[in-house]
Amino acid sequence: MSSNSTTPPVAKVLLGCAKCGATLPDEAQYCLKCGHPVSLPPKTPVVVETLPLVVRKPRRTRPIIVGILLAVLGGAILWAGMSDSQNAQLVQEFVGWKHDRIILDEQFAVGPHTFRYYKFALPEGSVNVAVVGQFTAAADSSNAGNQKEATKAKKEVVDNNIEVFVLTDSACTVWQNGYATSALYESGKVAEGNVQADVPAGAGIYYLIFSNKSAPKTAKSVHATVLLRYKSWLPEWFRRMKGRITDWIGFN
Repeated sequence: MSSNSTTPPVAKVLLGCAKCGATLPDEAQYCLKCGHPVSLPPKTPVVVETLPLVVRKPRRTRPIIVGILLAVLGGAILWAGMSDSQNAQLVQEFVGWKHDRIILDEQFAVGPHTFRYYKFALPEGSVNVAVVGQFTAAADSSNAGNQKEATKAKKEVVDNNIEVFVLTDSACTVWQNGYATSALYESGKVAEGNVQADVPAGAGIYYLIFSNKSAPKTAKSVHATVLLRYKSWLPEWFRRMKGRITDWIGFN
């Protein structure tokens, strides 16, 4: 036995006015009879799902760049400190690494059988130290008693020689006591010459000596210009501050 089944029709929901009860068409906003606003059922809000953002890991380029800059800076500092080129020397002078200090630049007299010395000190942290300069010497006849003695001195063989030394503090003590010692520079008996002495790095006290010991009667007139050249890795302001702190502690 077959039976024909039919799908029941979907009932259409009619809206009614809440005030007068009149039937209203779909999507009516006001009652056509009394004009009362129609309250429609709230619509279900549409939920939009947001996809999570893909977090990209930053590339590690900053440490590489910093490393490259540090390497370049270190290479530049090493070049400026070790190179003898003109540009490197200018950099050293600009940052205060390179120093030229005058030990003496004057004319002076050295009596017979005596000597004259100039004491100088190197600060802490000094490197590439050298004493450089030049000197000339001549017999000093300004002490002659009269014209006759001056004329006699001209006829004799004139001794214009002087001896120049650069000595350490301990070597100077030995030399003054009349003993032979090692010298950083020794000119020999000459009337003129160039001073070129390499000095050990670091702090120390040294002496530049002009000796006329070998001349028992003749005084010498000497003109000399001598410089102390060195590089220092400790800034001048740091050494001054350190000295002030040391003096303050010692004072108290």
